[in-house]
Amino acid sequence: MITISLCMIVKNEEKVLKRCLSSIADIMDEIIIVDTGSTDRTKEIAKSFTDKVYDFAWTGSFSDARNFSFSKAAMEYIYCADADEVLDAENKNRLALLKQSLLPEIDIVQMLYCNQLSHNTIYNYDREYRPKLYKRLRTFNWEGAIHEAVRLEPVIYDSDVEILHMPLGEHTSRDIHAFETMYKNGIPLDKRLHNIYAKELFISGSDEDFIRALPAFLATLSDTDRTQDEIMEACCVVSRACRLQYDTEGFFKYALKNVADSGCSEICYELGKHYESVKDYEEAIIWYYNAAYETKSILNIRLSGDLPLLAIADCYEKLGLMEEAEAYRKSGKEWSYQASSSSSEKE
Repeated sequence: MITISLCMIVKNEEKVLKRCLSSIADIMDEIIIVDTGSTDRTKEIAKSFTDKVYDFAWTGSFSDARNFSFSKAAMEYIYCADADEVLDAENKNRLALLKQSLLPEIDIVQMLYCNQLSHNTIYNYDREYRPKLYKRLRTFNWEGAIHEAVRLEPVIYDSDVEILHMPLGEHTSRDIHAFETMYKNGIPLDKRLHNIYAKELFISGSDEDFIRALPAFLATLSDTDRTQDEIMEACCVVSRACRLQYDTEGFFKYALKNVADSGCSEICYELGKHYESVKDYEEAIIWYYNAAYETKSILNIRLSGDLPLLAIADCYEKLGLMEEAEAYRKSGKEWSYQASSSSSEKE
């Protein structure tokens, strides 16, 4: 049987911390909680589960806080959790069995992160594997009977443990502000953070957030080292920002760059919004249809689902075609219901 250190970083989590710890504490061999400046009862709740509660002066970097929490761990493996996560009884049992039987050569265990679509998070999926259990001290081994080499890639195991993500609120404003600050301070966004920033904007960002993000994503479009995926993400953000500022020339310039490549639901939806705004409802319907049926979303899955379907319904209603409007409104509601039902089945 392996031993596990639970490592968490928290701040003002009094509403959810007890729920999280109660669902997992008795499986852990030690619990380490790093507080980054709580002003509520978070530390009091943490101390009811463990005496290993540490203060950490916030540096602006979640990685700094995570690294500090890992540095306090003493067990064979480290389980990394957020306060808004929950393990139900079935998955708690799965984790307990995993603890008993995990092979020593496993470096990282991935678990299914679930329940995303019902909470408006930045993720375009309801279930996806995420690394959650890490070997604290990794052993390096030689491989190969000839031309031997040290194995550098970790051994990763995809488990059947499902973690419910159950936030009580959104972190969008905090995260978007952090991205804005990084750009202003000249800190480059790598591919992963670039994707997360664009998703934050398209799933939960305000009009003002898009406009403030415009310089960062214009910079992407002039950066020859960016990947095609990043270019497409930037075209989506810049196109919406231009549309919101009534910059028609800029809007079409960047929207058509995306369409000329392969297109995506986000750009088709933006073109639909443009034509709807100038009351060309027939053209708007064409682009909304393309968003729903002919392309795929890259940032917000709803832009290939209920949002364009409901927009088509609105356009048909404005054209006085009530039967068509009702049919698409029904399709949009069915898509939304199926998505929420898929999420609630896992709660």
